[in-house]
Amino acid sequence: MVVEIPNGPGVGVSMARTNSAEIVSSHAYATDADFEQIFTENMSGLYLLSFLLTGDRDKAQECFVAGIEESAKGNRVFKEWARSWARRTIIQSAIRLIEPRHRPRSTTRNPAVARTTDKVPLALQAEVSAILELAPFDRFVFVMSALERYSDHDCSILLGCARRDVIAGQARALRQLGRLMKFQRKEHLAVHDNAEPFIELTIAQYFATQHGTVAFAQDAAL
Repeated sequence: MVVEIPNGPGVGVSMARTNSAEIVSSHAYATDADFEQIFTENMSGLYLLSFLLTGDRDKAQECFVAGIEESAKGNRVFKEWARSWARRTIIQSAIRLIEPRHRPRSTTRNPAVARTTDKVPLALQAEVSAILELAPFDRFVFVMSALERYSDHDCSILLGCARRDVIAGQARALRQLGRLMKFQRKEHLAVHDNAEPFIELTIAQYFATQHGTVAFAQDAAL
């Protein structure tokens, strides 16, 4: 029996595409080991993100662990997107845990938060304390948009609300942070006559690196 092997330029292209797909499948996606490395190397930054969103040390740890578990589910994530994916899992876990849309705008501050803030790097303590004073929804919006650089549209999708609600939350957060930081760090506050106050935050520079090296005190570690 003679088996004819197809030949021609079309076959070569098809085989090349198959081989390319196999290469992408086996080499381009992040593995469990990659995510383990990300969460280990960036523990301080990812925990700080969890803490800013939840406003509670225990919930922050729960959110951090949930992010690790979500990242280890075998999602096909390109390696170059793995760090952003890890941070996104933290945010999604915090949203599920806190449900900020359903929290009242005025909340009673948990006295344990002030004690936990002492474990935050000294250069960030005043700013972290001010952010934790925000109402849950406004805090989520501020962290996601100003620190994590999510667009208004992406914030509205993740939070399950209208874009106008996100914009309103941003405005409230900026007003309150402007008042708080005016007393805590006057040298970093510039108020314009007919505009929202602009706040230059050290914490924003810290988050911009996405892998800050500043470590928490030992008893704040997971």
